[in-house]
Amino acid sequence: MENRPFDTTPSAWEYVNDGLERMTPTERINRSISLTVFAHSFALAYIRQRYPNEDERTHRLRLAARTIDKATMRAAFNWPND
Repeated sequence: MENRPFDTTPSAWEYVNDGLERMTPTERINRSISLTVFAHSFALAYIRQRYPNEDERTHRLRLAARTIDKATMRAAFNWPND
């Protein structure tokens, strides 16, 4: 990967890239899926904390609305229902 984050030293970035290059495509996909699930769990925890009186479906719709455009959310889930 070319674009090193500003907060990462060149040697640390090289270490990360070496690890990525050693992974098989399947391992890379599985790692990506795991990180996505992990990030969604944090976002869902935040949503639950911010909207404690809403049900689980509404929490999950709020999570989906973070990545799905408004028109699709409205067409598929009638969301937001304002």
